[in-house]
Amino acid sequence: MDEVQQQRLTLWYEQPAAYWTDALPVGNGRLGAMVFGGIARERIQLNEDTLWSGGVQDADNPEAFEHIEEVRDLLRAGEFVKAEKRTIETMVCRGKGSGHGNGAYVPYGSYQTLGDIRLTLDVPEGECGGYRRALDLDTATSSVAYKAGGIRFTREVFSSAPDDVLVVRIEADKPGALSFAVALERDPRSSSRRWKNNSRIEPFDKSEEPEEPLGAEIAGDGCLVLRGRAWQGKGMAFDAHLLVLPEGGSVEPVAGTLSVRGANAATLLLAAATDYRGDAPHGACVAALHAARHTSYAELRKRHVDDYQRLFRRVTLDLGETEAALRPTDERLRAVRKGVVDPHLTALYFHYGRYLLISSSRPGTMPANLQGIWCDHFQAPWNADYHHNINDQMNYWPAEACNLAECHLPFIRYIETLREPGRKTAKIHYGADGWVVHTISNVWGYTSPGEHPGWGQFTAAGAWLCQHLWEHYAFGGDEAYLAEVYPVMKDSAAFYLDFLVEEPGHGWLVTAPSNSPENAFRAADGQEARVCMGPSMDMQILWDLFTHCIEASETLGRDEDFRARLYEARSKLAPPQIGKHGQLQEWLDDYDEPEPGHRHMSHLFALHPGSQITLRGTPELAQAARVSLERRLAHGGGHTGWSRAWVINFWARLEEGDKALENIQALLANCTRPNLFDDHPPFQIDGNFGATAGIAEMLLQSHDGTVSLLPALPKAWPTGRVVGLRARGGYEVAMTWRGGALVEAEVATDKTATLKLRVPAGQAIVRIETDGAAVEFETGEDGVVAVSAEAGGVYSVYL
Repeated sequence: MDEVQQQRLTLWYEQPAAYWTDALPVGNGRLGAMVFGGIARERIQLNEDTLWSGGVQDADNPEAFEHIEEVRDLLRAGEFVKAEKRTIETMVCRGKGSGHGNGAYVPYGSYQTLGDIRLTLDVPEGECGGYRRALDLDTATSSVAYKAGGIRFTREVFSSAPDDVLVVRIEADKPGALSFAVALERDPRSSSRRWKNNSRIEPFDKSEEPEEPLGAEIAGDGCLVLRGRAWQGKGMAFDAHLLVLPEGGSVEPVAGTLSVRGANAATLLLAAATDYRGDAPHGACVAALHAARHTSYAELRKRHVDDYQRLFRRVTLDLGETEAALRPTDERLRAVRKGVVDPHLTALYFHYGRYLLISSSRPGTMPANLQGIWCDHFQAPWNADYHHNINDQMNYWPAEACNLAECHLPFIRYIETLREPGRKTAKIHYGADGWVVHTISNVWGYTSPGEHPGWGQFTAAGAWLCQHLWEHYAFGGDEAYLAEVYPVMKDSAAFYLDFLVEEPGHGWLVTAPSNSPENAFRAADGQEARVCMGPSMDMQILWDLFTHCIEASETLGRDEDFRARLYEARSKLAPPQIGKHGQLQEWLDDYDEPEPGHRHMSHLFALHPGSQITLRGTPELAQAARVSLERRLAHGGGHTGWSRAWVINFWARLEEGDKALENIQALLANCTRPNLFDDHPPFQIDGNFGATAGIAEMLLQSHDGTVSLLPALPKAWPTGRVVGLRARGGYEVAMTWRGGALVEAEVATDKTATLKLRVPAGQAIVRIETDGAAVEFETGEDGVVAVSAEAGGVYSVYL
């Protein structure tokens, strides 16, 4: 990749970070850091992906099953307020639950900061200029450069997956000109205030948190060791070891810091670990540093870059660029707020989402939480946990389509860990077989409901999680993998077969009690409540789960009787309904809603990420979904980052490229921080991932059984090229377009099958070749082209 191309994949700024959401993130899936880029004082805030407060708790509530029929009878009778009251009284979790999103000091816990590396750097007298702070997405390195007293100083930071260490490199272009002191600490005064992202390089005078500051010990041989326990000393043990390796000059301990004087350059290596998985963190840190310290900086960097680019360079995207691409990233965001369309910034944002997923989710790590792996809090917003009513699912929407299937695995493995505690919850709360999880989970296996049923008793969460187990198979086609995860899917379906009940109006099978995530309804008699029977989202998710279980059972040739039960139950599920406004109903009955611009658009699940509603297969329902979407937006919906990201995906599925782009513009203008982090507010990473998936969805779709090329291309992207996107069925696609029209495409196939292709309206495929030879194809009445494709083949498509 040449220098010009590399510049196209760089976030850059002309000043240090003022706040945490200006700092630049690096990560290897497990170790994360936020680099502020100060000159005389630098802060590098640290995270380790398992570091949580809290611990295992039993929050299952035996009262729930005793009262479930009472609640259902009230719902059948239309006594919604009473039903909700009894659900609150008898069916929520036992104990303090998640602490209403503030669980750091109760058993539920919170994801937490590991601490900070603090640098105090000698800056020569004289003019200081030429400052540049950058994040190179192609090499996954953060850099700082400036010139002071005629000397150029540079710093580079990356988090290496192959060597499992954070690496900081500091250099001066004059021999002996580098002098600095480094400290390693965990001080709550450095944390952002609760529900804010407002920490700076320098700590606050006081902390909101009941935690004591923790400083590192000097362990000799140029090493600082930070050791402690979370949860005010009674929880998880953690270690962080920082090794300082100067080139030239000296290193000495001074007042709890290591002081480097007169060096030419220095490399800092940080290792960190917890006892979450039962291993001693001290030994893990010692081993990682022992291996890394005997490797040159150049080799450490090469191994990091090679490993990272193996994933990142699978996909390229060119949407064209304007003069705006030459400006610093924060200036470009300000221009977007004034109405400037910057297609290159959209491409940069897309690649940034892929970068964040690679950096926060690698095989063997925890899955990306509400903040990926980046968090400077002791009490994180919503505990930076795993929210299953859209947020953690959205985190992984881009994984398969953007050719990062390995990065999906931590989430898949995490879902599998919920099965055993979820079985206990299913039995105690509902008297049901199988497994269940509700709205929230942590690293401690929490599967109970939350503290209020209006948001915390989302019983369809497990079924939605199982969509990810299926999608990994749908894109990859690995039947051995499917055989591994099918029992988890089957167990989830078994729960719903026990949990479903008939509603009184039509005899449809519905969930009860449940809710349409976090939204309320107003019944005809004026009652307002959240607890209900059979919200549309639940029904759509269960249709999705039962359909995937049926297909998995058929593919694997097992469980014929269970499959028959699923066929029967699916046929009785409450179907999608069209309401009085022409909208897709959100609830079983055609209720109005007190907040018509609500951020959740849950009843559109069947449009995206589901596939029950498609533009051509169910046109009436697709039109009703459009009406619902327009009504939501007309009343102010999409006002949070992740909600706006979902809207992009909806418009993409409706093949409305210009409207999808309108919402990309709105996301960049209203819900994006200077470092391109998504703003809920506060920061939540789901919007980054959701928008990345939405951009991919605009260019390539495969949810309806066809590979659809450029289904939602906006007019503002008339010329471009994308390489490496994946489609269900095991296809990898490259496309070039000019003048708003598809010119050619290339489809690589993983298996022998009939490849079905759809091209943009008004265009037609004239020739398909493989290995230079023409291939026969058939064009159906709907314009879909079918070609017999061989495994390992590459098919060039010309229009």
